[in-house]
Amino acid sequence: LQECILSGIMSVNGKKVLHMDRNSYYGGESASITPLEDLYKRFNLPGAPPESMGRGRDWNVDLIPKFLMANGQLVKMLLYTEVTRYLDFKVIEGSFVYKGGKIYKVPSTEAEALASSLMGLFEKRRFRKFLVYVANFDENDPKTFEGVDPKKTTMRDVYKKFDLGQDVIDFTGHALALYRTDDYLDQPCQETINRIKLYSESLARYGKSPYLYPLYGLGELPQGFARLSAIYGGTYMLNKPIEEIVIENGKVVGVKSEGEVARCKQLICDPSYVSDRVTKVGQVIRVICILSHPIKNTNDANSCQIIIPQNQVNRKSDIYVCMISSAHNVAAQGKYIAIASTTVETADPEKEIKPALDLLEPIEQKFVSISDLFAPTDLGTESQIFISRTYDATTHFETTCDDIKDIYKRMMGSEFDFEEMKRKKNDIYGEEEQQ
Repeated sequence: LQECILSGIMSVNGKKVLHMDRNSYYGGESASITPLEDLYKRFNLPGAPPESMGRGRDWNVDLIPKFLMANGQLVKMLLYTEVTRYLDFKVIEGSFVYKGGKIYKVPSTEAEALASSLMGLFEKRRFRKFLVYVANFDENDPKTFEGVDPKKTTMRDVYKKFDLGQDVIDFTGHALALYRTDDYLDQPCQETINRIKLYSESLARYGKSPYLYPLYGLGELPQGFARLSAIYGGTYMLNKPIEEIVIENGKVVGVKSEGEVARCKQLICDPSYVSDRVTKVGQVIRVICILSHPIKNTNDANSCQIIIPQNQVNRKSDIYVCMISSAHNVAAQGKYIAIASTTVETADPEKEIKPALDLLEPIEQKFVSISDLFAPTDLGTESQIFISRTYDATTHFETTCDDIKDIYKRMMGSEFDFEEMKRKKNDIYGEEEQQ
């Protein structure tokens, strides 16, 4: 996805783009696999999917579980580039948080917050005060700080200021600010406050949850941006093996494929193409589960997210479940896809993810993958090779968008600017033709 978005952006910027992919489908790691037979093959499962799974081509199964924040950066990128015209989205019906072995809905309205059994009555009042504070917080207006220094005061101290208890801190940090660990508590509070703001503003847009999901699966996203690139003269080649990245005097000059060299000044790729220029920074386990029933205690939602905060299961990192269904044209009628994921901490990852799988029983079929996470050791300053990061365990695209903006800045020497992108589009097409 990062490469597809960047090829779209670079084409809009007037660069000459050739986009090659060794796979026969768009999106690499962030693809959706269809038909279902291909998923069975990919995970080396014997035999064909059973009859009960319906038609194989009714399935589009994401390899990486993520949702879009309604007010987040990816939605802005989609809107500004008008890639939205190729996609349809649905709002995810609810977000749930795990506490003491049970799941509770993350309140999405004030009425729900008051009725929620996540907190006691006095706790609710204090939490409401805290949310009002966050909503009014403006980093450019010190009058809204109330004695907090956004760059110095830690989030732990902000929670103290509002006298919030451990359960509320857990649910705020992990279900609203969407941190995977508790490291944020001792960092300056500005980032956390902005994350909670993003959550609240995203929630305000559609009301049920802050998350959106594209019909036909996440694989539609890379395809949409590949289309954008093509409109602006980019060339896309699938099924194109990469034999060698050609380097002269420490700088990339081309890519060799099937005996030919495509010459280039800059190259963008994922870690799998340049194993000598990346370093392993961790692992993620993801388990794709096919169910014939909605998840228990979610009010029969046809889509939802469940967050299991690390404190609740004695871990350092949270466990996530993203669930979608036939309502999103990604599964056969009456079927549900739930994908559980977390950052690996021990030598037995399947045991680590068990608390999530227990919530999904009975599971008809599961597909387990353990992926290494890579980060570039070469930032491309000399080599002009710009390497994206592997998808982390987060369940939304904010870190992916940060990576895209980081690569853009390293390539272009300037910050990525949505407004400028819009202007460039107008320069090329003029206002009229966009209507």
